[in-house]
Amino acid sequence: MADKINVGMVGAAFMGKAHSVGYRDVAFAFPDVKLVPVMKEIAAATIEEAESARQVLGWERASEGWEKIVQAPDIQLIDVCTGNNLHKDIAVAAARAGKHVFCEKPMAMNVAECKEMIKAVEETGVVHMINFNYRRVPAVELAKQMIEEGAIGTPYHWRAVYLQDWIMDPKFPLVWRLKKELAGSGAHGDLNAHIIDLAHYLVGDIDSVCGLMKTFIKQRPELAATTGGLGAKAGETMGEVTVDDATLFLAKFANGAVGTFEATRFAGGNRNGNRFEINGSEGSIRFNLERLNELEYFDRRDKEGRQGWKTILVTDPVHPYMKGWWPAGHIIGWQHTFVHQIYNLMNGIADKKSPAPNFYDGLKCQAVLEAVEKSAETGQWVKVEV
Repeated sequence: MADKINVGMVGAAFMGKAHSVGYRDVAFAFPDVKLVPVMKEIAAATIEEAESARQVLGWERASEGWEKIVQAPDIQLIDVCTGNNLHKDIAVAAARAGKHVFCEKPMAMNVAECKEMIKAVEETGVVHMINFNYRRVPAVELAKQMIEEGAIGTPYHWRAVYLQDWIMDPKFPLVWRLKKELAGSGAHGDLNAHIIDLAHYLVGDIDSVCGLMKTFIKQRPELAATTGGLGAKAGETMGEVTVDDATLFLAKFANGAVGTFEATRFAGGNRNGNRFEINGSEGSIRFNLERLNELEYFDRRDKEGRQGWKTILVTDPVHPYMKGWWPAGHIIGWQHTFVHQIYNLMNGIADKKSPAPNFYDGLKCQAVLEAVEKSAETGQWVKVEV
């Protein structure tokens, strides 16, 4: 039987629920996992919030704030699911306390904070990982395999969009994601971070960028007390929106490929439209998160008159991670990406090796995010500096 590891998680909202699914189900799906996580403690801003989450999500105990949990002697892994402004402080404190660290994306508020986090984990030797969970979609992993096998030849084009519409109502309140001091940026850091990481994973490093950022609704009602997330309620007073509603940019990759990226929360009719297409010298691949069990592939080497897009249903046991789930054709969902991520994290901790995507991947993504912001300010191409 695999050894166990006690987990402490800071953050009890949307991402806390998603991560909890990963810890709860990993041993069920993958009996070969090298460490079995124990959901030991969950912390939130208030003890009431933490206790409520504990009861619903299945954690053993609850606590207030983050300072206590990172020092708990019976916890070996700290999971950071808070607002972006707290990532650095919690991760650094956890690493210095000898805890492994699993952190939500984007890694931090800026490149300087990312480097501080990396310094802490390097000095202490703890395992670290960033939750770019879309790498763990089986169809995306299959795309990675196919690209490495030469299925599309030399990559020429990357084009990606991440489209949502949940804040289009001007009366939707000023949640933390709309405040620069808490989030760092808006759709850019929240959504572009994901497709930047996917581009790094599937195509290669980004060399330089040219972008623009736009805020469509500059004032919103302040948040009513004790509400938040998608169910947030508006208060009486108005406040300033200090992040972008939409960010678009062009990119030049180090390997010669070119790319386009678009992230917005103002694309009506798109609930979670994470889509990309890669065109290469011998073929193309495209993916749509809202159809996450499918990968589309075009092979230009097919016989003339027989060419066309092929849809691969990525549910067979031979496909990445699918051995842990159901018979072929029985689809999986978004939450399973967190189970796959935790599977890799547990095995990484057991092997004393930080699995990708780790803090170095988080830093690379943050450097692109920051370069795009500089470009939007200057109107010029900006080289990505790590």
